[in-house]
Amino acid sequence: MHKIRISLIPSIIENNFFQYDLGYIETQPILVRAKFPLEYLTNSIVKRSIDILFSILVLVGICSWLFPIIAILIKIGSKGPVFFIQKRYGFHDHVFNCIKFRTMYVNGNSATKTTEENDTRITKIGRFLRKTSLDEMPQFLNVLKGDMSVVGPRPHMLLVDDFYKLKIGRYSIRSLVRPGVTGLAQVNGLRGDTAKDMEIEMQKRILADAFYVKNWSLSLDFVIILKTIFLVIAGDKNAN
Repeated sequence: MHKIRISLIPSIIENNFFQYDLGYIETQPILVRAKFPLEYLTNSIVKRSIDILFSILVLVGICSWLFPIIAILIKIGSKGPVFFIQKRYGFHDHVFNCIKFRTMYVNGNSATKTTEENDTRITKIGRFLRKTSLDEMPQFLNVLKGDMSVVGPRPHMLLVDDFYKLKIGRYSIRSLVRPGVTGLAQVNGLRGDTAKDMEIEMQKRILADAFYVKNWSLSLDFVIILKTIFLVIAGDKNAN
């Protein structure tokens, strides 16, 4: 009996197409699972080490005195908890509790409806926190815990993720890295309200996220961090 080596050409759904490269078996084209920079152990260890160091510095050097001030202002401004905790998809679609400062009045829509321009649910202090991105500062606790990274694709609400995974082909590539406190899309103005041409705007965000996953480098992370610091100081006009 002759030994025959069999290779299968898988059926790749559109959602996962961008996770594959073109390869060949002799003259037969096949799709080969791509390996991105952060899937290499050395790169992963370096990035995680920087995440731990950076988050400790921020939590000790800034958050230790800033958190109490923000907490008092939130409590003075409206009734409700200081923190807003919501489940998000993380690395390999693992669900985690994402922590933010509460920026909205407490009501039934706060956790399920995306923000809009001039959203009446947002408190006065909440608008300032969003404009300066200070509402995201508690997520450095998520970074230290290992749920998030300093830089990466921003985590979306579960309902948003579940919807766009079926609509946008490259969406699933986001789950190949930890979500970030800041990201390439956000520092390029792709954040905030997506009500106008929502799917087109989300396509742009995911394109930036896919570029980040495929082209990650330490220098890219440092550039994104520097741009984020500038936006925190100057205020982000795209924040709602």
